[in-house]
Amino acid sequence: MSKFYFGGGSGSISSDDEDNLPYPEALPRSDFLAPDFDAPTYLSTLSDRHQTLEDLRSDLRERSQALSKELLDLVNTNYEQFLSLGSDLKGGEEKVEDVRVGLLGFKRGVEDVRGKVRERKVEVEGLLQDKKAVSKQIALGRKLLEVDSRLEELEDRLMVSSLGRAAQGEDDDSWTDSEDEEDEEDDLATGAGSNARKLQRLVTDCLHVEHLSESIGKNHPFIVAQQSRMTRVRNTILLDLSTALKSAAAVGEDGKTKVIKLLGIYRDFDADSEAIKVVKDLKLR
Repeated sequence: MSKFYFGGGSGSISSDDEDNLPYPEALPRSDFLAPDFDAPTYLSTLSDRHQTLEDLRSDLRERSQALSKELLDLVNTNYEQFLSLGSDLKGGEEKVEDVRVGLLGFKRGVEDVRGKVRERKVEVEGLLQDKKAVSKQIALGRKLLEVDSRLEELEDRLMVSSLGRAAQGEDDDSWTDSEDEEDEEDDLATGAGSNARKLQRLVTDCLHVEHLSESIGKNHPFIVAQQSRMTRVRNTILLDLSTALKSAAAVGEDGKTKVIKLLGIYRDFDADSEAIKVVKDLKLR
């Protein structure tokens, strides 16, 4: 029976009056199952519960005894299953060993696959490197062929023979009929033997060959072997420029425009010193 204490009053409460007082409800089991259950915090929430501390202790003690009894009943109910649990586990070593052997075999298989993948990766990387090297050699070969082709074209247009090959300037189709007509009109107007437009194209092509040779490398055996041809082509162009400049200067006032063009070609050809020599020779005359 729960008892209640009312302070401040006189006398005592009879047993009949105590039986008429309401009993506090039992503490719900769900309160003790909360994940964040904390005993001091939980007890502090019971301050408004009309129950003495001794009665609360008694209730909790009874609740503990009831739980112990439930646990004992649960163990007794499943006692046979607990006893048979060990025997059920007997003989499982073979199955575990089979699983372990299977896992080891799978692991070895995975390691073999990894090894083959690594080997193939190294092989593919080597092949890619070979492909890059071959691509570089192909690009280099194309550049070398272009140098030879452009040098041959320049030699043909300049009527310069190289390595026993006869000049074939008359077969050069790089000049159109309209350009030839313009060249003849220009030559008639200035009296010059060489045309500025042709010289400009020759200089541009020669500079392209020189730049292409520099991109390959001046020390490359093929480029070294072609130095004599490139020097011969450059000197021939300078000779034609000199002849054209002298012819244009000899015309007088009518040739000033062409003289300016030719001096610009000298500048593009990075041959300013050669132009200065020609101009000095003209002044000495």
